[in-house]
Amino acid sequence: MTKKNKLLLYTGPCVLESEKLVLEMGEKLVRTLEPYRNDIELHFKGSFDKANRTSINSYRGPGIDEGMRLLKLVKDTYKLPVITDFHEASQAMKLASVVDVLQVPAFLCRQTDMIAAGAEACQKFNRVLKVKKGQFLSPEETKNIVDKATTFLPKEKILLTERGTTFGYNNLVVDMASFQIMKSFGVRTVHDATHCVQRPGGLGSATGGKREQILVLAKAAIAAGADGIFMECHPTPDQALSDPSTSLQIDELPRIIDQLLKIYQVV
Repeated sequence: MTKKNKLLLYTGPCVLESEKLVLEMGEKLVRTLEPYRNDIELHFKGSFDKANRTSINSYRGPGIDEGMRLLKLVKDTYKLPVITDFHEASQAMKLASVVDVLQVPAFLCRQTDMIAAGAEACQKFNRVLKVKKGQFLSPEETKNIVDKATTFLPKEKILLTERGTTFGYNNLVVDMASFQIMKSFGVRTVHDATHCVQRPGGLGSATGGKREQILVLAKAAIAAGADGIFMECHPTPDQALSDPSTSLQIDELPRIIDQLLKIYQVV
């Protein structure tokens, strides 16, 4: 079970690009974040399918079977728990046999079948269900997500994630009160530090972003009571095959985690 005094950290590439990349990143995350191992609970993140890309020509990922192989490889090689999205209720059981945290994407957070299937799979395999609050949903409405999930899972196995709310066109804002509201339902909360600075569809055929705002919002979220941080990183962010404008340079993580922990420990 997660130790509640540790800062939850979910990080890795937006999409599982290759075996070489995931092994390189797994090794670097373990090595560079070693000084913080007593203070953070590190999870390796990677998507096997980016089902909501802006353009039909954008890279989506290696698919579920290869994705599970890569995630298991990282998990076994570096002894890291792993997290990935699922996009259909039928995928939940298969993924939960390997993945430690199942994530419901923001656009699917109201789909009862998705939440029920994810929660049931997590209960069977003793996993954690992480649900992203949709850009269209108020924090108060996430109680309905918790009510659905607790049909199968105890609340300590459920995480709610704030990833910003649509504000006009091509823009998102984070309401820092969300964390207090969502925690009032008896679950832990996570701040999606990289997706919340996206400009959805902002580049026309791709999503843009405001990378320079990642750290300031992450610090604010921790101060507001978030239990963890989700942030995507990459060795060469501008060359990432998905979300290059909002991925962090992996070498920046120790500096960022150091700052976040100072706030987290005070809070």
